[in-house]
Amino acid sequence: MSAAAQFVRQGKKIVAIGRNYSEHIKELNNAKTKEPFFFLKPTTSYLPTGGKVEIPRGVVAHHEVELGLVIGKGGRDISQDAAESHIAGYALAVDMTARNMQDEVKKKGLPWSAVKGFDTFTPIGSFIPKSSVSDAHDLKLSLKINGAIKQNGTTGDMIFRIPRLIEHISSIMTLEEGDLILTGTPSGVGPVNPGDSVECTLADPTGKVLAELQFTAESRGGGYQFTP
Repeated sequence: MSAAAQFVRQGKKIVAIGRNYSEHIKELNNAKTKEPFFFLKPTTSYLPTGGKVEIPRGVVAHHEVELGLVIGKGGRDISQDAAESHIAGYALAVDMTARNMQDEVKKKGLPWSAVKGFDTFTPIGSFIPKSSVSDAHDLKLSLKINGAIKQNGTTGDMIFRIPRLIEHISSIMTLEEGDLILTGTPSGVGPVNPGDSVECTLADPTGKVLAELQFTAESRGGGYQFTP
């Protein structure tokens, strides 16, 4: 099996795009960016489907369901025309976010690494080969908590499309086989509380399910405690 298919174990970085869906920008009162905006998450934050997200003490944790791109062929300064050839496949993911911590650090102009980087804060589904997806900009992303739909969007609403994301990121840092790019979240983000059961789905336009991702949430014992 290729390193790309084994990306959760072998990938070196998670590059997460922020503010790539207009309705999500509005719901958090953020400003639209003139070029793609990204942050990094550690690969130690991966949580395979069926796992438990650990919510640190004092943290209000929010869900953000996203389409992930798995890089198959590394490169630097990749053009938009060549971008497709660097994609090995896709994965369904959730970018868990310590929202109350993020609100504090944004006010101070500080980095988001801790906000996004806690262990278990990137629930991830299985690898989806590129051949299984006819159009990555025509997929349905949904997330339910305890059976109630919270996020229900389409990748067609991305502001910056996938080739542009790959071009932009690779103009700054080399992309390597097994890296994951999280492409942004549609609107509907909100809290995940200890005891919640979360179910996510990625489907094509016909309703065929390409991926599912499930996890539960629990309070983390010990470790970091956030106090505003």
